Amino acid sequence: MAADDIPLDDKAKRMRDLLSSFYAPDPSTASNTSSKYVSLDAINTTSFDADQYMNLLAQKSNLEGLLQRHVEMAAEIKNLDTDLQMLVYENYNKFISATETIKRMKNNIVGMEANMEQLLKKIMSVQSRSDGVNTSLFEKREHIEKLHRTRNLLRKVQFIYDLPTRLGKCIKSEAYADAVRFYTGAMPIFEAYGDSSFQDCKRASEEAMSIIIKNLQEKVCLDSESVQVRAEAVVLLKQLNFQVDSLKAKLLETLEKYLITLQLNSRAISTTSLDSDEPSKQGSSSDALPGTAHEASTREFVEAVHAYRLIFPDSEDQLIKLAQDLVTKHFESTQQQIRKQISSSDLLGILRVIWTDVLLMEEVLPEAALSDFSLEAAHVAVKQYVASTFSNLLLNVSDALTKVQTKQKEGAGEEHPLQVSLEGSKKAVIQGSMAILLDFRQLLDDNLGLLVKLRDFIIDWVQEGFQDFFGSLNDQFLSLSGKNHSISEHQGLTEGTQGEKFLAGLVLVLAQLSVFIEQSAIPRITEEIAASFSGGGVRGYENGPAFVPGEICRIFRSAGEKFLHLYINMRTQKISVLLRKRFTTPNWVKHKEPREVHMFVDLFLQELEAIRTEVKQILPQGLHRKHHRTDSNGSTTSSRSNPLRDDKITRSNTQRARSQLLESHLAKLFKQKMEIFTKVEYTQESVVTTVVKLCLKSLHEFVRLQTFNRSGLQQIQLDIQFLRVPLKEIVEDEAAIDFLLDEVIVSAAERCLDPIPLEPPILDKLIQAKLAKTKEQTAVSS
Repeated sequence: MAADDIPLDDKAKRMRDLLSSFYAPDPSTASNTSSKYVSLDAINTTSFDADQYMNLLAQKSNLEGLLQRHVEMAAEIKNLDTDLQMLVYENYNKFISATETIKRMKNNIVGMEANMEQLLKKIMSVQSRSDGVNTSLFEKREHIEKLHRTRNLLRKVQFIYDLPTRLGKCIKSEAYADAVRFYTGAMPIFEAYGDSSFQDCKRASEEAMSIIIKNLQEKVCLDSESVQVRAEAVVLLKQLNFQVDSLKAKLLETLEKYLITLQLNSRAISTTSLDSDEPSKQGSSSDALPGTAHEASTREFVEAVHAYRLIFPDSEDQLIKLAQDLVTKHFESTQQQIRKQISSSDLLGILRVIWTDVLLMEEVLPEAALSDFSLEAAHVAVKQYVASTFSNLLLNVSDALTKVQTKQKEGAGEEHPLQVSLEGSKKAVIQGSMAILLDFRQLLDDNLGLLVKLRDFIIDWVQEGFQDFFGSLNDQFLSLSGKNHSISEHQGLTEGTQGEKFLAGLVLVLAQLSVFIEQSAIPRITEEIAASFSGGGVRGYENGPAFVPGEICRIFRSAGEKFLHLYINMRTQKISVLLRKRFTTPNWVKHKEPREVHMFVDLFLQELEAIRTEVKQILPQGLHRKHHRTDSNGSTTSSRSNPLRDDKITRSNTQRARSQLLESHLAKLFKQKMEIFTKVEYTQESVVTTVVKLCLKSLHEFVRLQTFNRSGLQQIQLDIQFLRVPLKEIVEDEAAIDFLLDEVIVSAAERCLDPIPLEPPILDKLIQAKLAKTKEQTAVSS
């Protein structure tokens, strides 16, 4: 068995080597391959090692696997033997076929040398006969070619002799292109023989060409000729080697002049759009004429630019500058119209004309990048339009506030000027804001290329515009109210002319208008912006939102309170001037016995009535609940006045009066202090009450600075007692008014040398006399 296995292995190895040597591309390299790493799949490689393979197979397989692998390898060996036999048979058949083919080729080549010698003899015979024919026809062929050259030369000579006549015909028919073509064709002959044989023809042709050059120059400089004709003339002159730099400058100057005309047409369109206030009467056809004429002019200019560029290819920079100048002039004209306060429809019409011009010029001059250039200019113009619109709105609101004052100065005042001013300013704010939002909405809704690219910018500009508008409006309110003036200036303003009196009323209007802006205008504008102007974001998130309604509301809430207090202060200061004069002018120590109520009471009541008239026009009424003495959180009676007054009326003893005064001081220590000054509301009663309280407090202070005799005290008692009834009728806090009036009388008694008041019958008699006198004066005046 061992002897049988050895030959079998040698045979298999020999067959494997034969197959590897037949199919391997490089057997030498294949046999030298390293076999460091052996696997069960490496049996078909040239580096196969049988011992390693068997050791590996024995390690990885069991007995059953080894038997199975034995069966598979036996089958593979049989298949390889069969394939080898088939290869041997096929190669043997190919070798036999190749041997037979070589034998046939040897048999066929035997007679080929004789045939090739025969073919060479025939070719030599054909060549000798061809040389004989060429030799016999050579002289005739040379003669024919000479005659042909002579004929062509005669034609050229005839053309040269006929050239002056042809040029003359071209001059008559203005066929300058043909003339230039004829002359340039004859130039080589004139250069070669122009000084000898064709001297006369050359001279006549040059004279004709000088006429043609002159005519072409005239065409270039003639304004009546079209730009295309002049461009063709320049091309012909360049073909004649004529220096066209001067003509280039003239043609460029012509384009610049035409550009000025085009700018005037654009300005005419802008003016037409602004002046067309009645489009229904003018008709749509008449409105379209200016735009159609401008577009035709623009197309002609574009064609001229195209022709100029074809004639002068090196003039690109000049044409770009010319086109950009046109766009710049268009937008300068647009900005001038914006300063005149145009509507959004007018602005859209102007921008549409400009954009049409830009698109037409970009077709022939794309290098100019006019779209981007016009976008930058439109960015400036539209931003200016938005800013101008808000400036006009601010001006309208200011005019509405001051218009009534102007009419009063002219003598044409309204019956309720403050109410008219308030309603007009409210209308200017809310309707003006809605109107400009509608205008800006038209800009956003339009599909014009310029505006589509600027949409986000417009949204940001509108929001920023409202934010800046209300900030400027607040500054305008402060300027109108005179907040930058000193107190002494306010005192001067509140005294004198009717216009100066209107300032305090204007401050009250500003207070109520600030409340209206906070409560009504800002919420409505915010809704419109959120509905139609949301988005934007070009300004960047780091800069915060463009429109902050909460901040605006806070500003005008604070401004309304400031203006309301300013109005109260202005009115109070004016009355304080009256009170100061009343108490600083007389000598109270030598005052005479009172005979009637002093006239300052009438002036005081007149000022209060003027204040009531103003607040009735502007402020709403309150709840009409008056604070009586029992409603106050303080004492039900004055800590000093009521016991003192009752006792002093029934007693005529000076010592007893002074004793009662001491008692009032002691009682004051055990009484609860009354709350006099409360928050001012936006109602008629609250404002009037606050003014009265401040005036009575000023009156109290003026009394404390004086020294009175008995008559002076009695005069003050009479005046204060007369004021009780009319003051209670116009205020809402009667308890505080009673308290302040009582304080005035007590302070006067404290400062009196002989504090003995008037008896009640005398006091009532003087008051009734004053009331009767007032009623009589009222009846006479009515």
